[in-house]
Amino acid sequence: MDQTEARIWLIEKLKNENPVYRKVPVPDDEERQKELLRALMNVRDAKPAGAEFREVQDAYLRRETLLKGIVSVDSLEPCALDSRLYLWQGDITRLAADAIVNAANYTLLGCFIPLHNCIDNCIHSAAGVQLRWDCHEIIRRQGHDEPTGRAQITPGYCLPAKYVLHTVGPIVDTELTDEHRELLASSYRSCLDLAAENGLGNVAFCCISTGVFCFPAEEAARIAVKTVRDWLDSHDSSIKKVIFNVFGNRDKEIYEGLLG
Repeated sequence: MDQTEARIWLIEKLKNENPVYRKVPVPDDEERQKELLRALMNVRDAKPAGAEFREVQDAYLRRETLLKGIVSVDSLEPCALDSRLYLWQGDITRLAADAIVNAANYTLLGCFIPLHNCIDNCIHSAAGVQLRWDCHEIIRRQGHDEPTGRAQITPGYCLPAKYVLHTVGPIVDTELTDEHRELLASSYRSCLDLAAENGLGNVAFCCISTGVFCFPAEEAARIAVKTVRDWLDSHDSSIKKVIFNVFGNRDKEIYEGLLG
C-alpha cells in the first residue's frame, strides 16, 4: 500500500470498530483524511489491535515521521551553562532520543479529545494505538491511577524515540505552592531514575505541567534545570545528555535565559 491507500484502510478499520463512526464519510483531500485518522485514533478505547492493523499502522506512521523529518540527538549542540544539557525547539515526536517524556494525565491513557494539540495527544497519535493499550495495562497491574510526580516507561512504538517516559505533573489550580514545586521536581527525578534503571543514555524532557496544568512557565523551567543538574551531579549513571524540548518561542526564550 502507498500512504493514501494505507490511510484510507486504517480509517475504514477504525470506523468499523465503533457503530457511532461507521457512516462518517472519508474526505477526498489528504489533510482532512489525516485529521480524520488521527481523530479516530484519539477516541479509540484502550484495547488490543490485530496483527494486520498494527502492521499497516506502523508502516504508515513511521513513513509519516520520515516525511516530517527525524532529528538525531547527536546533531544537537550542548548549552553554554552545562555540556550535559541541550535545548531543542520543535515537535518532540520527531526526536530520535533514547527516551522522550510525555506530560501524561493520571489515567496514562492519553488525550481523548480529537486533534487536541497537547503533547499527550501528539505523542499517542504518532506512536500508534499500542501505546494506549500498554498504558492501560500498567494501570491495571498497579490497581490505581498514576500518582503525581512518579513515572512509567513504555516502548516508543512508531516514534523515533526508543521509549516514552510518562509522568503526571502537578495541576496548579490555585496559588502556586511549595508542594506544587516539589511534585514537579519529583516528576523530573522520577523520569531520570527510570531512564537510568533502564540504561538509557539520553532523555528529552517536554515542559511538564506548563500547558493545561497551568504551572507558571518561568518557575517550571527553573525547577527543571536545577533538578536535572542536581540529579546528574549526584548520580553516576548511563545518562550523558538531557534535552529540554520546547515548542513555542516564549518557552525557548525562558530556557535560553537559563542555559546560556
